Amino acid sequence: MAIFLTKESKVLVQGMTGAEGMKHTRRMLVAGTQIVGGVNPRKAGRTVDLDDRAIPVFGSVREGIDATGADVTVVFVPPPFAKAAVIEAIDAGIGLAVVITEGIPVHDAVAFHAHARRSGTRVIGPNCPGVISPGQSNAGIIPADIATRPGRIGLVSKSGTLTYQLMHELRETGFSSAVGIGGDPVIGTTHIDCLTAFENDPDTELIVLIGEIGGDAEERAAAHIAAHITKPVIGYIAGFTAPEGKTMGHAGAIVSGSSGTAEAKRKALEAAGVQVGTTPTETARLVLALLNN
Repeated sequence: MAIFLTKESKVLVQGMTGAEGMKHTRRMLVAGTQIVGGVNPRKAGRTVDLDDRAIPVFGSVREGIDATGADVTVVFVPPPFAKAAVIEAIDAGIGLAVVITEGIPVHDAVAFHAHARRSGTRVIGPNCPGVISPGQSNAGIIPADIATRPGRIGLVSKSGTLTYQLMHELRETGFSSAVGIGGDPVIGTTHIDCLTAFENDPDTELIVLIGEIGGDAEERAAAHIAAHITKPVIGYIAGFTAPEGKTMGHAGAIVSGSSGTAEAKRKALEAAGVQVGTTPTETARLVLALLNN
């Protein structure tokens, strides 16, 4: 089992005919993802040849769903057009929209997230690496070759790079699913959503939570863990050495005073019973020690 994405998932790619969409569609196919079509109104009716596959291009998400039964879309549409693309997918009834696009204006993200909540579509991102269930499917840009083995670990992370590093360090143990939720100030799926899903997933034995400075998402996740999560959780917070007041690589990563610091987040997680590593490598060691105990 896995969360959000399985081998049965049928995936559309909005923006597949662009350079990034093409590159990552090919990688998703190699990972075993059921790519059933692309979406581009200007190229509807054509096919795109990727290796030995001819992928149809549809004029809209609705057409793609009607023709293929797609239930997932991955969005590579450029920022000025991303809001309309996500809302189109929501209105078509897609179950999961994985928004890879970076640089979407905050007010656009607020608008499509509000629309998604009203419509029942799960959105992951924006500005995220996506979700992978090793051995089953990959929706996004997570390199599948760093973690090809299914396993017992569930991973949720704000950081794409740290997602990759923890998956590499724990590749021999394997993952049920890994979800990169993105580091923008406004995101769809949260740490708490993933914690809940992993708690309910019988194949997930242990959860790794990666956070970073800024905001209070990790503190809220800690409160949720204390109240609702029975599985062991190992944490890591990026940014212990970040200077106060400076915006980091992610738009949501800024520290002001004692609010949102790595130390405050570590204390909140430890108070909830979470072991917190001081480096990604130490975090991986904590995971292995707990699983092998």
